[in-house]
Amino acid sequence: MLFHTPTQYLVLVLCLVAGWLFGLASSSGGRKWRERHHAEEIEHRRYRDETVAELKARDTRIRELEAERDRALRAAPVGTTGTVAGTTVPVAATTAAAAATSHTHDSHRHHEGLGGWFGWGRDNLSRIRGIDEVRERELNDRGIKTFKGIETMTAEDEQTLEVQLRLAPGTIAREGWREQAAMIREGRDDEHVRRWG
Repeated sequence: MLFHTPTQYLVLVLCLVAGWLFGLASSSGGRKWRERHHAEEIEHRRYRDETVAELKARDTRIRELEAERDRALRAAPVGTTGTVAGTTVPVAATTAAAAATSHTHDSHRHHEGLGGWFGWGRDNLSRIRGIDEVRERELNDRGIKTFKGIETMTAEDEQTLEVQLRLAPGTIAREGWREQAAMIREGRDDEHVRRWG
């Protein structure tokens, strides 16, 4: 037997009690980590809500500026310059560009020259469910760069595009690309997320 005297047993009990107390004192406790995790979740939720609100405000401001630009282009006579959002622009050049882009082409009738931010650039088409980054590049290569370009496609355009993208017939209509593009372009992001996730 390892222990022979009462003193040895007493030392053993004291060591066990001291080890238990030391372990209890050095333990971080699960409650502290749960509280920290909960605080992080709350902070993340607050940040996400703020970001969504900022994006909505930005998108609203962009739509307002684009609408102001369009009103200025319609109102100003050709050959003059106008002020759009505090910037002087040659109306003749922008009117000619708008007329050129509004002219319809064969199978590319739905491609908008004006779109995106203030008439240049492209929209993030991968926000549409069913369009990933690869498919977005393929659409951009075919001249479809804006939500408006997708929204204004005809059924014939959809069929042609499905063949070009090697999609099953009816995929674009079934996934609701046109409806999704309209919702996103109009800023109805909450409704879009509810319906398409």
